[in-house]
Amino acid sequence: MGAPPLAIDLVGPIAVRRNGEPVALPQSKKTRALLAFLVLNRGPQRRERLCEIFWQVPDDPRGSLRWALSKLRGVVNDEAAERIKADREYVSFDDADVSVDLVKLHEAAERALRTGDADEIERVAAALGGDLMGDLALSDQPEFEQFRLGEREKARAARVALLRALDGKLASDHARRANRLYELVEIEPYDVDAHVGLVAALAQAGRKTEAERQKALSEKALQGVEGADLSRLNMALSAKPVQKPSSSASQPAVIRQNVRFCRGRDGVRIAYATAGAGAPVVKAANWLNHLEYDWESPVWTHVFRSLTERTKLVRYDARGNGLSDWDVDDFSFEHHVDDLEAVVDAAKLERFPLIGISGGCATCIAYAVRHPEKVSKLVLVGGYARGWRAGGTDERIKQNEAMVTLTRGGWGQDNPAFRQLFTSLFMPDAPPVNQHWFNELQRKTTSPENAADLLNALGDVDVTDRLQAVQAPTMVIHARGDLRVPLSAGRDLAASIPDARFLMLETNNHLMPENDPAWPVCRDAIDAFLGE
Repeated sequence: MGAPPLAIDLVGPIAVRRNGEPVALPQSKKTRALLAFLVLNRGPQRRERLCEIFWQVPDDPRGSLRWALSKLRGVVNDEAAERIKADREYVSFDDADVSVDLVKLHEAAERALRTGDADEIERVAAALGGDLMGDLALSDQPEFEQFRLGEREKARAARVALLRALDGKLASDHARRANRLYELVEIEPYDVDAHVGLVAALAQAGRKTEAERQKALSEKALQGVEGADLSRLNMALSAKPVQKPSSSASQPAVIRQNVRFCRGRDGVRIAYATAGAGAPVVKAANWLNHLEYDWESPVWTHVFRSLTERTKLVRYDARGNGLSDWDVDDFSFEHHVDDLEAVVDAAKLERFPLIGISGGCATCIAYAVRHPEKVSKLVLVGGYARGWRAGGTDERIKQNEAMVTLTRGGWGQDNPAFRQLFTSLFMPDAPPVNQHWFNELQRKTTSPENAADLLNALGDVDVTDRLQAVQAPTMVIHARGDLRVPLSAGRDLAASIPDARFLMLETNNHLMPENDPAWPVCRDAIDAFLGE
């Protein structure tokens, strides 16, 4: 699906895109705030009223309004549509062909509550957590501030409704339920049921110390709340841990992560997360990611646990999947590099090791060449310099083109046979529980169209001309029997990057489960390399 003729984002910094391309906005905050006001207040607005809302009487309100409208016409009008309409008395905004993210999110929230789809409820709730019109505060204009804060409250209330609905659907998934209840308690600090549910979910997830700490915090927060029965917190704390069938009783509690959002260069919203403490390490996105599901799955938890033992792990969902925007028109490689750049900037990172796995390796290479001052070390696991179309044989190209077609047609079906094609290539020797999780992760992570577009875009990747320009010390790791990316691709990387080290692992798994004998070898090699 192509980009809308005009898209306006109000969640996070205000942004406008025409046919997918960013449009420069006026420097005046009041002019940008006027656009937001007109977009969200459908119908004609009296000029006198707009002057009262946005300008002080000693100024020239009418002249200021005329100037602001002239600037906004250049932003939202084009040859096909005159969206700012004004006469001597009224001003209005024609939104017939305009996509407004906040409006779409409210519609999506209502739809998700009707259908009861837990995955969609969770995704919309996360998106509504952005800083709505946070850059448009006008402290000297109380009427606009009342409007702005009212819209923020509507979004907050919608998110609360989603999180409460989600709580009832995650009764058996205690770790995931706890993560969502943390968010609900943060935005509804006096909700007794939310506090009790959070303590119980932590206790049932086996996170006893965290549950005890939360109980103490909840007691303090609820002191003085009329009718609050604090004894319920004691009962919640006594809830017995319940293991998921697929979990190991000896597995340590998952460290809490913090999810935030930023925007790529073309305005696409990118979700990123931080976890752990210490010097930062950045992991690039790969096929496919979901910040929440990956965090809880046996496919990735041992990897993340290892990286967060001594470092602050920063990772993100690529455009088109996970908690990042799904409504994306351009999946080209350079945009993926731009998105990594946006995450690094949003996380305010100065210098750090960069880890790429599979398709994320090419993104890391391009970023390291673009920003040699940022990347202290480079770890490339199961990577390649040229995609399947750019560097593949005729047979491999035909196979991947067939997979693109199958993906577009069969990805979303309940029968995981189509996704199992990928799972068998990524982890042929993994336990059944890992394969099941990976099948489900792929289904929940993105749409059939996005999966096909992503796979198609990966075919055109080619960073061979940048390998010699990599300045960071580099370690290349590759599985001998890798069915997804042949060993020769890893060897070519190591041979072309100056002074790169190479480690071959004795495994067939492109993504190694925790019980793979090659995993501790890989883990220890990365730890030693990063620790030097």
